[in-house]
Amino acid sequence: MELNEKLIIELKKNSIYRIEENLRMILICFDKITEKELWNLPSKKGVSIGNQVIHIVGNMTQYIISSIGEKECNRERDKEFEVHSEIPKSSLINELSFIIKESIETINKLSIENLIKVRKVQVYSLSGIGCLIHAVEHFSYHTGQIAVLTKNITNSDLGFYEGIDLN
Repeated sequence: MELNEKLIIELKKNSIYRIEENLRMILICFDKITEKELWNLPSKKGVSIGNQVIHIVGNMTQYIISSIGEKECNRERDKEFEVHSEIPKSSLINELSFIIKESIETINKLSIENLIKVRKVQVYSLSGIGCLIHAVEHFSYHTGQIAVLTKNITNSDLGFYEGIDLN
């Protein structure tokens, strides 16, 4: 196996690992909050956990499934931040899980040509690698926000690494 193939395999493997870890952490957070708490606004300018998940779904769809997966995108980003308190937790979990599954399938199919191809996404010109890094980083960023909001709501440790000695 040549070096380029090894690098592509590592990029895909580590991107998928990070995406799956973020999903795992968000599911832990969802187990700790109520339907009502899902839609609490942390401040006048804050974004609820529910809206953060809707936003993650939109971003993963646009950057991975549509851009590097070369499928049509009909994202309406601004609507992701409108209150959607009628959406139950289970529906958000199903939607996020579906988009993550589809994103992982897309990542696994990526060729070197697709990873280096530059395309326009929002106002940016990004390679497939750039789109992938953005999507993983963006997902992690919002996972951290969801974790902090969940800690503030529950006043408890989330136990992401319970039973694991990280030292």
